[in-house]
Amino acid sequence: MIGKLKGIIDSYGEDYVVIDVGGVGYEAHCSVRTLQALPAPGEAAVLSIETYVREEVIRLYGFSSDIEREWFRLLMTVQGVGARVAMAVLGVLAPADLASAIALSDHAAISRAPGVGKRVAERIAGELKDKAPAYASVDPAVIRLQSEVSEKRAPQPIADAVSALTNLGYGGPQASAAVAAAARASGEGADAATLIRMVLKELAK
Repeated sequence: MIGKLKGIIDSYGEDYVVIDVGGVGYEAHCSVRTLQALPAPGEAAVLSIETYVREEVIRLYGFSSDIEREWFRLLMTVQGVGARVAMAVLGVLAPADLASAIALSDHAAISRAPGVGKRVAERIAGELKDKAPAYASVDPAVIRLQSEVSEKRAPQPIADAVSALTNLGYGGPQASAAVAAAARASGEGADAATLIRMVLKELAK
């Protein structure tokens, strides 16, 4: 199996790049983000590679880092997610952003990928939820609060404050993060109205 390619960019296709390694051209399919980050033809490049073997087809998928390749593998474990959908998701979300979206159950962010509808986004977030926090660049308290709100386990004032903010048009992750910060600042016992006022005041700055 090929795990890495280091060579010279030969040419680009719509969704792939050809890398010349010692005179042999390897065609590696990449996400839009990875293709945009690669240099011009004739310049050196390195790609982490996932070798995909299915029936009589061997295809190479290229990634800008090992962590991006790891997320490709994780996405492929989700029911109904194939290589094309996995690459589409990685095309719109960097690994850290994907981890944060999954940890916060931000289905809207995941469904920005072409061909990824609400149901698939929910499945990705649900099945990879336990794996995402380790990679996410989000305050663990916010992840915990988002989970409590979605599972209806959050204290009522906090749940009411998040609900009110989402009704005002703020996204679920943004509302949860803002309310979590307000709850920490106000201490225990703050009611929903107090939390909402604090959040709106902060967001207005």
